Formats: sequence, C-alpha cells, structure tokens
Amino acid sequence: MEQQYLSKLHPTVDYGAGVFLLIIGILTILGNSAVLATAVKRSSHLKSPELLIINLAVADLGMAISMYPLAIASAWNHAWLGGDASCIYYALMGFLFGVSSMMTLCMMAVIRFLVTNSSTSNSNPINKNAVCISIAFIWLCSLLWAILPLLGWGYYGPEPFGISCTIAWSEFHHSANGFSFILSMFILCTLLPALTILACYLGIAWKVHKAYQEIQNFDRIPNAARLERRLTLMAMLVSVGFLGAWTPYAAVSFWSIFNSSNSLHPVITLLPCLFAKSSTAYNPFIYYVFSKTFRREIKQMKCCCGWRVHFFNTENSMENHVSMMWMGRENTRACPTAKANNGEASTQ
Repeated sequence: MEQQYLSKLHPTVDYGAGVFLLIIGILTILGNSAVLATAVKRSSHLKSPELLIINLAVADLGMAISMYPLAIASAWNHAWLGGDASCIYYALMGFLFGVSSMMTLCMMAVIRFLVTNSSTSNSNPINKNAVCISIAFIWLCSLLWAILPLLGWGYYGPEPFGISCTIAWSEFHHSANGFSFILSMFILCTLLPALTILACYLGIAWKVHKAYQEIQNFDRIPNAARLERRLTLMAMLVSVGFLGAWTPYAAVSFWSIFNSSNSLHPVITLLPCLFAKSSTAYNPFIYYVFSKTFRREIKQMKCCCGWRVHFFNTENSMENHVSMMWMGRENTRACPTAKANNGEASTQ
C-alpha cells in the first residue's frame, strides 16, 4: 500500500474517529430521513422555500451514505481502503455534496431576505418553479465543480492524516493548474456564498429590529421582542452553525496551501475534518426547535417496533413567525391554522 494512504494517527485516535463518524452518520441518517418523511407526508402542503430544506436534507443524507461508511472502515483499518480510485470517489462526493449544501444555504438566505423585505402585496415573490430551477442550478453547478478535477483542472488527493481524501491543497504552489482551480473554487464556492449568507442575515436582523421599533408604537412590545429574539436566533444558528463547522477545516486547508502539510500534527488536521462532517447532523435539530409542524410530525411518527417517538416539548413555538419570514405575509394571513395557533400562544 502507498505510504500516503497509511494512517498517520495513533490506532486509538483512528478508532475514536471511526466511532465519532459512526455516531454522526447515524444522527444524520435518522434526522434527515425524518425531514424527508415529513416532507413526503406534507407534500401537498409544502411551500416553495421548504423545497430548499428538503434539498439540504438530501445533500446531508447523500454525504452520510456515500462517504461515511468508507471513512469509518478506513479509520478502523488504520489505512485508506481502495487506493486511488476510492480516494477520487470519496473526494468527489465530498466536494459535490459540500458545494451543494453551501449553495443551498446561500439560496435559503437570499430567499429569506427577499421575503422579509417584500411588501404586503398579494403576490408572493417566491414560487415553486423559481425554487425548482434554483435547485437544478445548484446541483448542475456542484456537479460541474466536482468533475473538473477529473477533466484535468485541479486535483484530488489524500488528507495529511492519511485516512480521508479531498482537494489536493498542496498543488496551489506546485502548478498553475492547481493554483487557478483552488483560487477560483475558493472565491466562487466559498467566499462569495459565505459573504452572501452573512449579508442576508444581517439584513434580516436589521429589518426585524426596525419592525420592533415600529411595533413599539402599538403597545405590542412583548410579542415584538419575542419575534425579534427568536428570528435573530434562528438566523444565527443557521449561518453561524454551518460557517462555524467549516471554518476550522478551511483554516487548516489554507495552512496546507502556504506551508508543508507535515508542519501540523496529524491530529490537528483530523479534528477540523471531523468537526466539518458534523454539520450534516444538526440541521434537523434546528428544524425541531423552531418548527411546530415538524415537531408535531416527529411526535406522531412511530418506530418500526411500534413505539411512539417522544421528544422534549418546546412552548411558544416560532412556527408562525418563521412561516411569515419564509412564505410571506399573504400566506400567513391565508392560513387559518396559523391564526388559531397565534391565538393559543397569546393565551399562554
């Protein structure tokens, strides 16, 4: 076996990494499968922007199914399994689903910003056709970027710790090919989407803040304060959660660009990689906390053994406020159940 595919880690660390990925994989599959099952059950009632949540769940689920088993087996084998072919496959899958997740989150932020700043007109600025076209564009663009190294622009290769594969960051200085690919990928697939996400959520926070100041004149300070606090928290969880999970990995990758990969201890290169992979698991928990509909559907689900699934109860749901941000004011007004829920929340 080639030296580059041998683990640079202590066997105990390899086992620990495999166990961590196994736990993350199980949580990812269970959580995102629940999201997809809920979407299928509510297919006739899905709103346009909710399709992006489904798309994100598909990307996270795809990453867990296509990548984690190979990574776990390699960690427990203390060496990468399959050689160059499996390395290219693993890196391609990671790049494909990683870019699609980043672009999906970027599109979600843009849509939320547009809906938040839309007027109270009867026309919804977001329709299903536009969202479906956006999703098709996301996957085509992600697939294009993923296959470019196979076509000769850029390279895939093993991680410094030996039991994972990704973009060959070290080629940044070794060839003009690697330099141009990594620079273009960083700007178009990482920097611009991240700045767009941050800008959109800052705009949402500012809009909610202004709305809070206006509502103060109508003696609705408590409800407005709750609305501002919860919407801001949701935006921060979505944006900071994803960017926070991938920032350490990006930092280590850029260190590998400008320095030798051997200058960092293998464990230091492993931990950010594991932390980034954990990003596939936590989104369903965010949906559970902030969506009363998702929470209700989860409680109604039954395991294959026949026992009902129980989770903690969360009072004062944000469902109606979140629906206003996602679907526009006109859809919220048209939904009688939302009005009923508002009435129940006001009596608590």
